Amino acid sequence: MTTTSTTYIAFLRAINVGGRTVRMERLRALFTELGLGGVRSYIQTGNVFFTTDEPDRAALTARIEAHLEAGLGYPVPVLLRTVDEVADLLAAEPFRGVEVTPDVRLVIAFLSEPLPADLPVPRRSPKGDVEVVGADAGAAYVVVHLQDGKWVTKELFDKSYKGAVTSRFLHTTEKILAAARKG
Repeated sequence: MTTTSTTYIAFLRAINVGGRTVRMERLRALFTELGLGGVRSYIQTGNVFFTTDEPDRAALTARIEAHLEAGLGYPVPVLLRTVDEVADLLAAEPFRGVEVTPDVRLVIAFLSEPLPADLPVPRRSPKGDVEVVGADAGAAYVVVHLQDGKWVTKELFDKSYKGAVTSRFLHTTEKILAAARKG
């Protein structure tokens, strides 16, 4: 039986925010301790690339989350995507037709589970600063309308969404994919 190695991008939540500082060397070491191959990181916001032949993504995610919590002392939600999945997401041009201005930011919110069926998409926040223009099982596509130069909404979805979310700007996601492909 031949095993195939998969390259994943781990989008981590709660890395280098809220007073919790994690050096990328430490983060890479934690992934390497799990026996994952080719471990690399990109910028300080918790983006880790690695290869594995482990076929069960849910089990792999749980194993990484448990190891990070043990090593860092707090829970770190992990959203795994293959390089091909991120490439397909970007190729679909989820923000096609959205006009970018100095007060508009395009954000990909990676989801641990799909949005609830009763959460309407597209939708706009009551303050008008966040607009979810689309979603699929693994991501929501969010247009942020800065107010006074700031993004003021803390929650992207209402409380009916129980999954984990971590967000990256569209241009950052493009750079993450390019860095992951350099392998």
